[in-house]
Amino acid sequence: MAMSGTYVAEVPLKGSAEKHYKRWKSENHLFPDAIGHHVQDVNMHHGDWESHGSIRSWNYTCDGKQESYKEKRELDDANMVVTLRGVEGTVMDQFKLYDISFQFIPKSKEGCVCKITIIWDKKKEDTPEPIHYMKFLKILVADMDDHVLKSGA
Repeated sequence: MAMSGTYVAEVPLKGSAEKHYKRWKSENHLFPDAIGHHVQDVNMHHGDWESHGSIRSWNYTCDGKQESYKEKRELDDANMVVTLRGVEGTVMDQFKLYDISFQFIPKSKEGCVCKITIIWDKKKEDTPEPIHYMKFLKILVADMDDHVLKSGA
């Protein structure tokens, strides 16, 4: 079993890349109302909702379990990439490194693709690889697409 790795997945979305990037970059406070069955709370610890380097914590439900994730935010506006660098939380109990990137890539006609990348490094060899987190993130992104389309945001 590998001690570190990278998972990459692509999720086709109907909403525009710009709208999705904005939602993931600076509108995380809307997530509990939009997809509260997944994300119950997002709190700002440092910076603001628009800032590169801001620190936020998430309370969410993955596989029926309440979990938390505190992250430091990196933003790449030119390529519409939001990177969440793991600082603390449930996943960080098992991993030395756990970073998630969401890149929103416009399609030629309509909609976009969200390229999700997880880079991880386990603390212990017997820790399972985080494939269930990738499944969770794919569902999260797809469910947010429904909200983006309904809200017209």
